[in-house]
Amino acid sequence: MRQAGFARGMQRRARNAVIGFAAAATVLAAASREAAADLDRVRWPVPMAFASNLTALGDAMPWVAEQLKLVSGGSIDLKVFEPGKMVPALGIFDAVSEGKSEAGYSWMGYEIGKVPASALFGAVPFGMEPWEFAAWMYQGGGKDLLAEVYAPHNVHPIFCGTISPEAAGWFRFEITSLDQIKGLKFRAAGLGGKVWQKLGASVTLLPGGELFQALEKGVLDGTEFSLPTVDEQLGFFKVAKYYYLPGWHQPSTSQYLYVNKAAWDSINEQTQALIETTCMAAVTFAIAKAEALQGPVLSKFESEGVKNVKFSDEILRAFEAATKEVMAEEAEKDALFKKVYESQLAFQAAHKPWKSLGYLPRDW
Repeated sequence: MRQAGFARGMQRRARNAVIGFAAAATVLAAASREAAADLDRVRWPVPMAFASNLTALGDAMPWVAEQLKLVSGGSIDLKVFEPGKMVPALGIFDAVSEGKSEAGYSWMGYEIGKVPASALFGAVPFGMEPWEFAAWMYQGGGKDLLAEVYAPHNVHPIFCGTISPEAAGWFRFEITSLDQIKGLKFRAAGLGGKVWQKLGASVTLLPGGELFQALEKGVLDGTEFSLPTVDEQLGFFKVAKYYYLPGWHQPSTSQYLYVNKAAWDSINEQTQALIETTCMAAVTFAIAKAEALQGPVLSKFESEGVKNVKFSDEILRAFEAATKEVMAEEAEKDALFKKVYESQLAFQAAHKPWKSLGYLPRDW
């Protein structure tokens, strides 16, 4: 009898547990539906500066769009457009600022002529590495400064991806002295481009899709663009056999979701928070993907006859000296540039003891 009573008790408890789980699931489902109902319906086009197949550089935004559609139950549906399909690859900022597109995705710095401080958020020569830059953005005041820089241009920018150092560049011939830089026909962007110019290079800015042909035909002597994985996808190793590192000009490279201010202000705080949080996840997504994949590609380049070469200390010191001159000149010309750059330098100085002592040396 005791055993029968015990069994009946177990059955009741099990039945009650099932009922409890079912009730909890019903409550959660209802809460989820209610939360989704609180989201605004968003249908924004998102033209991109990079092709969506470019690893870590171009595929972060499609991932964001996919995740937002999933977690919002379809309320937020961002349609990604490949470069040139809706907006020219280098015209994302203008399109969003002028209200021609509610949103866009790009490296920050192509608009350096109109927004000088923008380049400081895209990449800084001899600046912060990806995890360090993210720390400054989220914990060191970078996010607030970003909003301040773009407020006059009707743009709400969201940090939405950052990647490992880019290579210093592809060259059709070996670079052994500073004299070879004078008159060198080189593609570069942002502050790195200004440093190349300071050392005498003839710098031009072309979108990624035009670089292979320019190298092949000798329009360019060399080009920088992105990570080894991205450079491999663009085929540079087929027409240039000298691949120079390290990426002094872009120790980290950051991408942003640009949103037109009126479009951003038209959606509620919950919807805004979901977009911002998903972009924060994209920063982790891009860093992890970028960092994981580069080693095997460098080995592949060597098998294709490419020489992976480190710039000499002499040339790196020249780049560093030219960088200091460029940064001083830009800070002198633009108060916001100076404010942002001083914030970055202060963060780096405060972080330096930990960076120096907290990690094993790279050559350990």
